[in-house]
Amino acid sequence: MTDLSTIKFFATKPHACSYLPEEQATTVFVDPHFKMDGETYSQLSEFGFRRSGEHVYRPRCELCQACVPIRIPVESFVLSRSQKRCLKRNADLTMTIVENIDTDEHYDLYQRYINTRHQDGDMYPAKRDQYRDFLTSEWGITRYLEFRQNEALVAVSVTDTLSNGVSAIYAFFDPEQTKRSLGVFNIVYLTQWAKELGLPYVYLGYWIRNCQKMSYKVDYKPFQVLVNNHWITIADFPSDSE
Repeated sequence: MTDLSTIKFFATKPHACSYLPEEQATTVFVDPHFKMDGETYSQLSEFGFRRSGEHVYRPRCELCQACVPIRIPVESFVLSRSQKRCLKRNADLTMTIVENIDTDEHYDLYQRYINTRHQDGDMYPAKRDQYRDFLTSEWGITRYLEFRQNEALVAVSVTDTLSNGVSAIYAFFDPEQTKRSLGVFNIVYLTQWAKELGLPYVYLGYWIRNCQKMSYKVDYKPFQVLVNNHWITIADFPSDSE
């Protein structure tokens, strides 16, 4: 086990927040020269750190504490009615774990997803270099889950298998298949997959209460949030999933 006190951390200068335009954001990064491994990353995830490409980071803003780490305890997770319906709608999909998604087929799906669904985001317009940097395989723990309907690629889920759970790094999917609710399906599927792997949590990154883009993360109940370095379970919270 790594002594986390030996790791150097660096902070960015305050910059415009991508989620709350009226706020200034500061991000703390693990020293990029630190020899990271899956076990150390797992330890850091317990304290709310997250991966983007090869970088491990956590928001730490001076005047705002809106970004709250959130995870699903898979043993106690209970499907809502709408989530059960979502699973049924996608029962025809098959999942395969692949070693590489740096292919024209995978990138084409990513490009269509970003350019259709996220025209107001930092990743628009999609670029191949940014795709490679963001969705790299790190430290031998990254798993690419692809979902197909027969031969057609419908969705891709990029995950990290930690010692204490599955971290949902990113998912992209066919933007035209709206009736499938593939974003919901991805998270529900990961809870089942984590249970099969004997892993207790699915990490969803950060929840921001006043950001509509992040509101879906509290639809998976019960969930846990990290407050003052303690994970707190919340079983009853208003959501739109019912």
